[in-house]
Formats: sequence, C-alpha cells, structure tokens
Amino acid sequence: MPDPTVKFNIPYIYSAAWTLKMDIEVSESAGVRYLHFGSHWIQGAMRVARPWALELDYTREMMAALLLRPDADWPRSALLIGLGTASLTKFLHRHRPEAKLTVVEIEPDVIHVARQHFKLPEEDARLRIVLDDGAAFVAAGTQNFDLILVDGFDENARTGMLDTLPFYLNCKARLSGNGLLVANLLSKSKGVRKSMERIEEAFDGRAIAFPSCDSGNVVAFAATGNPVSHSLVELKASARNLKEATDLNLLTTIGRLEGSRHCPGGKIRF
Repeated sequence: MPDPTVKFNIPYIYSAAWTLKMDIEVSESAGVRYLHFGSHWIQGAMRVARPWALELDYTREMMAALLLRPDADWPRSALLIGLGTASLTKFLHRHRPEAKLTVVEIEPDVIHVARQHFKLPEEDARLRIVLDDGAAFVAAGTQNFDLILVDGFDENARTGMLDTLPFYLNCKARLSGNGLLVANLLSKSKGVRKSMERIEEAFDGRAIAFPSCDSGNVVAFAATGNPVSHSLVELKASARNLKEATDLNLLTTIGRLEGSRHCPGGKIRF
C-alpha cells in the first residue's frame, strides 16, 4: 500500500515485468525490506528479523479490527484483497491460527515476489492465494467472511474499482452476520470524504474512519451484525491484551481516537 513518507536507500533491486508493463522493485535499508511498483510509493515493508510483524503504521491500524471484535476466536475467516508484502496475511496466519485466509491478488509477479522476498507462507488448509481481480472476485463469490481487508493500489496509488459503491455493496453481501470491512484509504493523494460516503451508503451508515496516520493513510471500518460499541476504557484493555498476545501495540491508536470526534461520550459506536 502506498506510503510516500519512508526514506530509503536501494542496495539491490529485483525487477520483474508485469502484465501491465510495470516493474516491481525490492529495496532494503536498516533491516527493513520495501516493495515498490516502479515508483517512489512504498507498497509494503517487512522488518527482515521479524517478518510476521507489522512494520507500517497503517497495517497496524487495520488490525484494530481485532479490538472492535475482541473475541479470541474472531475472525474464523478472512478475505484479503491486495497481497503486497503479505504483512496482514502473515500477521493473521501467525496470530489467528484457526482462521481460514483467502488472499486475492491481481498480479502474478506480486505473488512471486512475496514468496521470494517477503516470507509469504506456503498455501495449505489455512491459506489460499487466488490470482484474480479483487472486485470481480467479491462480485462473483458466494463465500462469506468474518473480516474483509481491502488494501489494493497500483503504482500511482489508484484503487480503481476497489473504491466504488458497487464494490462496497458486494463486500457487505460477502460478510458474515458479525463481520467487519476494513479499507485502507489514502488521504494525501485525495480526500477520503467521497470514499467514506460510499462506504456509509453501502453499510447504512454503520462505518467510521479513524483519524489519519502520520503517513496520510486513513483506515475505514464498516460493520454488519451486532453493533460495534466499546468504551475507550474497554478498547484500552483489549489493546493491552492484544499487545501481550501478539506484541502489536495499538494504544497509540486509541490515544488518537480519544482526542478526536470519533468517540462522543468516550465511546465508539457504529
């Protein structure tokens, strides 16, 4: 996913010809490996010594879904649209071992690079990699998922059909009765108001956008089934439990929520 704020050196480059005439580049600096799609945008990152950890702020924020649905066995199934460096895939694969993960990626070379350079786990009963267009996969599918994570951008930080009302409606139809959609939006390339309006329309207003990360990313959440309703005290307790279990620290995210308009009366509801 694009994050233009990271500064890096390029000691080596791996390039592969895309079907869309683009290059994939891998760079490494100070123990962190980065993925680029032939431009300055950072499409993903992995700390080489901790390949399952979430290196970029926005990936950590997307996992705030685990605070909003804090049951230890949630999600039992997840759909990830956009593979990148497989950061979210590896985190869920490691820390939600009962979850069945389906990853949809449109470019075969991204899958190849994720396997060769970013420790993408082998496919098994828990992990399925599908080569397909994410919007088409959701539109044609029949399987329901507890969690849908959307993080798909091209080399110019464009989302295409992954930020449209029909796509969000199809995502809602593919969610289970207690599901969450999590979408990574990018506010530095354009405002996210129109995107949020589409998500809110698709989910009957049951959506929220967290305050922007330092990188400019905005993470949006939308729900089906039981209402999401947690006090900041409850979220902090869940964040401490998650940190103890996974080493993922979301207390700073809760702190940003606390100082925003998103928690009237000290409670998040949607």
